[in-house]
Amino acid sequence: MNRWLIVLGTIIVQMGLGTIYTWSLFNQPLSDRFGWDVSSVAITFSITSFALAFATLFAGRLQERWGLQRLIRVAGVVLGLGLILSSQVTSLTLLYILAGFVVGFADGTAYITSLSNLIKWFPERKGLISGISVGAFGTGSLLFKYVNSALIGAVGPAQAFMYWGMIVLVLVVAGSFLIREAVVRNQAPASRAKGTKEVEVHRDYTVKEMLRTKEAYMLFVIFFTACMSGLYLIGIVKDIGVQLAGLDVATAANAVAMVAIFNTAGRIILGALSDKVGRMKVIAGALLVTAVAVMTLSLVPLTFGIFFACVAAVAFCFGGNITVFPAIVADYFGLKNQSKNYGVIYQGFGFGALAGSFISALLGGFHLTFIVIAVLCAVSLLLALIITPPGQGRRARQREKQMNLNPSSRAS
Repeated sequence: MNRWLIVLGTIIVQMGLGTIYTWSLFNQPLSDRFGWDVSSVAITFSITSFALAFATLFAGRLQERWGLQRLIRVAGVVLGLGLILSSQVTSLTLLYILAGFVVGFADGTAYITSLSNLIKWFPERKGLISGISVGAFGTGSLLFKYVNSALIGAVGPAQAFMYWGMIVLVLVVAGSFLIREAVVRNQAPASRAKGTKEVEVHRDYTVKEMLRTKEAYMLFVIFFTACMSGLYLIGIVKDIGVQLAGLDVATAANAVAMVAIFNTAGRIILGALSDKVGRMKVIAGALLVTAVAVMTLSLVPLTFGIFFACVAAVAFCFGGNITVFPAIVADYFGLKNQSKNYGVIYQGFGFGALAGSFISALLGGFHLTFIVIAVLCAVSLLLALIITPPGQGRRARQREKQMNLNPSSRAS
């Protein structure tokens, strides 16, 4: 099987899945059509994001039962039908169920399984391949900002849902025909990703085994911090431009497109870089840049240039972080159970999607929330600098002890 055909199929699937990130385009039109409060409509996307993350806990088991191709096709059909049926809703409750939970669950199921499968096909290029896959997700979001904007303007939000659902259904189902499921045998001892000295996986971990390691919880905290900082900023970037930088609404709105561009660039660039310099080094650098950027937004008087530089930096780092993490989980816990293991760590995305808004509401504004994010970035940066794959520190101590007991081996 030509591996690059599988890459093409995954790109098509991921582009269809990434279209859900255009949801903000529908908030005001749906509010105008039904008289709903804009903030109430916007809750739909929070439900979608949480359902996406929640689905990753079950996607691996569903893949074992149905097979990858069938699972992605079913997910594509459910995703498309969820959007098509959303065109008929007349209540917020139905909108939350269909466009929120159903669409999010189907999207997350196809996302985690297609991404993890592609990484298995390219174990020597995990970072780059993860960047291509997750970058396609971001590209789908960027392209469909224009597609869905045009549909809403031409036929209104209800009919736009119908056409959007039909397009996504075709993309995901069509892409699934090019995808083949990778078969991973038990990982051989001491496999190592090129250029990443800290990676030394000795076996494939099950979910239960992974959860017995302290590294799983350290990775969860780092991922939660990275997701919260990026998702919170993306959700309120236009408001920051208007309220903190004093920009007019039209200028501040340009930041939305810029976020999508830098987010996608970070996914591809930092993913490839992680194969060469080490994944945790990339994560540590991204956390440091994010901390500096959010502190600048909070404490420095914002000009046009400073505002856009900080927003671009956070978006770039966020895109890179969520790209590198699937490869980190594979490096630390093996490829065989990648979908299930990464699904557990990925819950940091779901909680991160909700945490920023809750913290902001609790603290009463942007400034204190940015300071909290900066502190969390500092803590996660420290974790990123000290974390090693499970058991690696113990193995290093054992080797050192053997060398001390056998001086002749050291001389040799």
